[in-house]
Amino acid sequence: MTFIVRPEHEGMTVLQIIKQHIGLSGGMIRHIKFLEDGILLNSERVTVRRAVSAGDVLELKVEDSGEGSAIEGVDLPLPIAYEDDDLVVPDKPPYMPTHPSHGHYDDTVANALAFRYRNTGVPYVFRPINRLDRNTSGLLIIARNRISAARLSRGMLEQKIQKKYIAILDGRLENKEGIIETYMRRTAESIIVREVCGAEEGADYALTRYCVLLESDKHTVVSAEPVTGRTHQLRVHFASLGCPIVGDDIYGHVSEYIGRHALHASDISFVHPSTGERIELSAPLHDDMAFLLKKLFSQEELENEVFEKILWGKG
Repeated sequence: MTFIVRPEHEGMTVLQIIKQHIGLSGGMIRHIKFLEDGILLNSERVTVRRAVSAGDVLELKVEDSGEGSAIEGVDLPLPIAYEDDDLVVPDKPPYMPTHPSHGHYDDTVANALAFRYRNTGVPYVFRPINRLDRNTSGLLIIARNRISAARLSRGMLEQKIQKKYIAILDGRLENKEGIIETYMRRTAESIIVREVCGAEEGADYALTRYCVLLESDKHTVVSAEPVTGRTHQLRVHFASLGCPIVGDDIYGHVSEYIGRHALHASDISFVHPSTGERIELSAPLHDDMAFLLKKLFSQEELENEVFEKILWGKG
C-alpha cells in the first residue's frame, strides 16, 4: 500500500500517519514493523518514529502472503457481483456453505475463491465480513487484504453496512411494514436453534425492519433489513409473528416447491475501504425462489417494476 504525504501532514510521524490517516490497528502495525520492507519511506526502511515531509512516499507491506490459509482451491461456479483489489462480493448460490466446516471441506465459497485467486497468482486468505447460512443465497462481502478487512469489519460493527433480504413467508402479516424488536438466545435443547426471549443474561438484542412487497391470503413477500446480525435472525423473527419463511424446516415446515428456506440476500450497501465511495449492489433471486414465486402468485401479480428487479435484475 502506498501513501503520498500531503502538505498538511508535514512534521507528523509515520506512526501518526498510519494510525490517523490510514487506519491500521495496533496489531497490524506491530505485524508490519517486523516484516522485511514492512515500512518504507522513500524506499528506505524506517521506524514509526520517523517524521515525514510533504511529497514523501510511504509504503506499507499489508498484502497477504498466502501463508496460513490451508483452504483447498476447488473450481466451483460462483457468480461475482463486484470485485477489485480490496474486496470481492460473490452472489452465493443456495446450498453452498460460506466457509469449510465438518462435512463441507471442498464445496464452499472459500474453496471457490481460493481456486479463483491461487490460479491467478494472487495471494489468498479468506476474510469474510458477513456470512450467510448454507441455504440462504445472495451477496457476501469478502475482504482481500488486512486493511480492507479491518475497515469493513469496523463498518459492520458500527452498522454502516446495510443488508436487505427478500423472504417469502407462509401466512399474511398484520402490518404492511414494521419493526420486529426482541431478544434472542439459543434454545436449551440445541446449539443451532434460536428463540425469542426477554432481556436476560445471555440473550442478544435483535432488530429487524421490513416492508411487504406482495401478499395473498396464504403467502407474503417481504423486503427485510436485519439491523443487528444475529444467527437465524430473520428466520426466528418472522416465525415469531406466525409467518415462518417458506421451506424453513427448523422454524416452519418444508415446501413442495423449494428445497430450502426462501431467503435471499438481495442488496448490500457499504463504504469502500480505500476510496470512501458508497457501493450499492443488488442480486436478483436465484432460480428456485423465482420458481416458488411463480407457483404462489399469479403472473399478473408479478408484473410490476419491483418484481422485474427481484426476478430478473432489471430496473
